[in-house]
Amino acid sequence: MEVMDKRMGRPGVSPRTILGALIIKHIKKLDDRGVIEEIQENPYMQYFVGLKEFTTEPVFDPSLFVEIRKRIGKEAFDQMNEMLIKSVTEKKGKASGKKKDKEADDGADPTNKGKLQIDATVADQYIKFPTDTNLMNEGRKKLEKIIDDLYEKKGKEGSKPRTYRRKLDQAFLSYSKKRNKSTSSVRKMKRKLLESLARDLRHIDKMLDEFDKQGTSFPLNKKELKYLWVIRLLYEQQLEMYAKRTHSIEDRIVNIHQPYVRPIVRGKEKSKTEFGAKLEVSLDNGFVRLDKLGWDAYNEGNLLISQVESYRALHGHYPELVQADKIFANRENRRWLKERGIRITAAPLGRPPKQEKLTYYQKRKRKKESAERNAIEGKFGQAKNGYELNRIRAKLQNTSESWISAILFVINLLKYEKEYFLSLILRLIFGKIFLRTELICINGNKNC
Repeated sequence: MEVMDKRMGRPGVSPRTILGALIIKHIKKLDDRGVIEEIQENPYMQYFVGLKEFTTEPVFDPSLFVEIRKRIGKEAFDQMNEMLIKSVTEKKGKASGKKKDKEADDGADPTNKGKLQIDATVADQYIKFPTDTNLMNEGRKKLEKIIDDLYEKKGKEGSKPRTYRRKLDQAFLSYSKKRNKSTSSVRKMKRKLLESLARDLRHIDKMLDEFDKQGTSFPLNKKELKYLWVIRLLYEQQLEMYAKRTHSIEDRIVNIHQPYVRPIVRGKEKSKTEFGAKLEVSLDNGFVRLDKLGWDAYNEGNLLISQVESYRALHGHYPELVQADKIFANRENRRWLKERGIRITAAPLGRPPKQEKLTYYQKRKRKKESAERNAIEGKFGQAKNGYELNRIRAKLQNTSESWISAILFVINLLKYEKEYFLSLILRLIFGKIFLRTELICINGNKNC
């Protein structure tokens, strides 16, 4: 897959080097600089990323990781995941070409085969827990910095707009030191911050109008203008919530640096609300597929049909069984699955019969199929605990999406390697040999 132009500019870094560095990054849970340093001192990793001989020079600059995530993107990792699953399907003989041709000649639909496990989770962004007062105070400081920059560019003409920053800093410090904040003290602090934001926004608008009248170029750069738009929207949202005495609003901003992040209410025991991207994931033969990534909350039960159709597009037939929890088993989905002869592991709707006669085999089979759905929960645990899917540290929306897709691709790649023994290099790097190798022996020195 080409994402660079060979005819212009300096030759790009080898795709094997880029992909290998990304795999090492997520397996070892390293930051961008740590990956390059790890590759510099490890000969096994250098061989893995495609270097012909050992070198102490960095394979590329760590800052290039950001551009790599932008250029590769979520779509490329999704395509590689599909290619991986297709190769597994062909190896297992689930999509035999002769059988497909025979079914096509007969005009009959292919037989349902396989199991599809689906569920949803949230990939948490690595951001500070948002509170209304902290968000407004951070926005206030950003606006004060913009006012200072505009005053400098103006040539320090006239009096500088008054922002009362010292009094507000002292008031917020006293407020933040309170361990138990009463409702009245929180509301009083919100009112002060709202007044400060409104005053600073008026100052900035007035100063920008003066620049416009003078006919000079627009004084704010792209980054400052983005912050100004975000903080203005934050002020409008907080003002509306303050007036209505509520804590919820549509498209609520929870971080001024990453305004695309939304609160996702999940109702989990550890945290009822999570902040990040909501993922609709399916487990196909033990391999993870990312069916949808969205930053707004949505009902995952409405996506079952599209997930089953995606399974058919990849394999050429519908699954025999869909393993999902109750939210996916609504009436519309049940009706659609029944028309296509697909079973679902969910209790029938309505009152259960008084005497349901099931054989021992049927009871054991139903219990086993229901328990098999836990495999996708295990994948979520593996991704979050082992590869930090719950600590996405990218700042931009597209790089965050690429980060999430890269983690899922690495998980699939390791499963593929473990199941089919097609990559000895991964075993050399991440097995016992890699863990015990800390120094580089030269000329057969055994005491190194």
